[in-house]
Parts: sequence; C-alpha cells; structure tokens
Amino acid sequence: MFRSFLKKQDPGEIDRLVHSINNEITPKIDCTKCGNCCKTLMINVTPEESERLATHLEMTIPDLKSKYIEESLQGKMIMNTIPCHFLGGTKCTIYEERFTECRDFPHLHKDNFTDRLFGTLMYYAMCPIIFNVVEELKMQSGFHG
Repeated sequence: MFRSFLKKQDPGEIDRLVHSINNEITPKIDCTKCGNCCKTLMINVTPEESERLATHLEMTIPDLKSKYIEESLQGKMIMNTIPCHFLGGTKCTIYEERFTECRDFPHLHKDNFTDRLFGTLMYYAMCPIIFNVVEELKMQSGFHG
C-alpha cells in the first residue's frame, strides 16, 4: 500500500523528503550497536577494493580471494560468506577499508528512492535507519494506511 502511494508521488519531492529525514535520523543511530547489515547483506567487491584490502591485511590478492572472495566466471566478486568475515560482534573490523556498498548502505542519501523502494523495504525490519526514515516519511508525505 505504501509502495503504491509513493509511486504516485513526485519522485523529486520524495527524494527531497527522504534526504532531509535521513540527514536528521542517521546521526541518532549507532550502527555499531546493530551490525544487522553486516549479518545479512551480500557485498560486491571491486578489483580496487580487493587490492586495497589485500594491502591492508598484508595478504596477496590470490590469498585474499581464496580466503574471503568468490569470483564468477565473468570476474564479478562478492564476499564469500554471510555474515561478513570482517564483522566482529556488531562492529566492522576493517571499517576504514570497508567496501563501497558498505559505506553507502542503506543508500538513503541517493536519488531515485521510489525506484529503489523494493530493495529498501527488504531491509525495513532489519535496519533501524531504514525503519525510522520510512516511518517518518509516511507521516511527512501524508500517507494514511
């Protein structure tokens, strides 16, 4: 119902609302007390990120790939376990070297929120930031469900 409602709204206005709400809510949430994204996300890894991480971990790239990364025949790389190897309790043990997808999650700072709604709502119950942003968006957008 909420997805249908949002699809009928002006996408630019929804992006403006989501960005504003996200900027207010995200600083109030301590992700290191949660770590749910690290427990559930499949993370894509770029060649540059694998090189940077190998250097950080003082490993060769082949050793890094063998231990942490699965590579498709087309050369696409993903972390080979869920939860992430680098999750220690609820904190990232390679935080400064974390992957772009980790840095960008939950992607609420990006435009085209309504086009990414399905993926965002998949994590509604898992991510406190998404939950709180969506609940506030319901109020600010005039949704009555």
